[in-house]
Amino acid sequence: MGIKTYRPYTPTRRFITIEDFSDITKTEPEKSLTVRLFKKSGRNNTGRVTIPHRGGGHKRFYRIIDFKRDKINIKGKVTGIEYDPNRSSRIALIEYEDGEKRYIIQPEGLKLGDEIISGPNAEIKSGNALPLENIPVGTTIHNIELIPGGGGKFTRSAGSWAQLMAKEGNLSTVRMPSGEARFVPIKCMATIGQVSNLDHENVSLGSAGRKRHLGFKPIVRGTAMNAIDHPHGGGRGKSKGNNQPRSYSNVPAKGYKTRHKRNKWDWMIVQRRGGNL
Repeated sequence: MGIKTYRPYTPTRRFITIEDFSDITKTEPEKSLTVRLFKKSGRNNTGRVTIPHRGGGHKRFYRIIDFKRDKINIKGKVTGIEYDPNRSSRIALIEYEDGEKRYIIQPEGLKLGDEIISGPNAEIKSGNALPLENIPVGTTIHNIELIPGGGGKFTRSAGSWAQLMAKEGNLSTVRMPSGEARFVPIKCMATIGQVSNLDHENVSLGSAGRKRHLGFKPIVRGTAMNAIDHPHGGGRGKSKGNNQPRSYSNVPAKGYKTRHKRNKWDWMIVQRRGGNL
């Protein structure tokens, strides 16, 4: 896969780059594995905007992804590599020996016709899923469970990977893409390899319209608003006054701790990202 550029026949085209999609082998999704995706435009169940600057965008269908990888000891064959509008990585359509079809996140190097399998006795190769207790220390992994049987929660975006650092007792130590090191139960499943679509981070949107197609609306500065619309609004000139920097919802934006109690999973963090304990 590579990055495609354009001849700059307009000022915007000079900066736009796209993925060349040369790795895609199937253009239509598997109908039995798609559901309609309703847009919320940043609103919660009462209709209040809780995430600003969201709305619009192209219509999408959600692809049901197998994050649990619980087809134990049943071989599957890759029958298609597809684009997924809901995530940055590619997805692979797997057809298992019993006839069932499922989508998985495509690992780097997994090609059309390759075979994969899940289970404690699976071979250590890209695309296979095993419990952490059966994976050698130092192996590159992704789609990592936090709770056994809960499905992969970590390391699912394009190009990301984690590394199994150590195993002791019922826990293993995994270094996350952020640099954070944390405990994960050794019974948790993980998939071997690095997530596909490594060039995703090199894509330049290049235009405001392309951002709108993704479902994002423009961000307006608080100081440009009226006082009723934002804590920084109103006044004369460009000054926000002597106000403390605050968000749209009036929460202090610098140095204010928003967590009131420790998260129940905090004890599993061995080293936070940035090297701080």
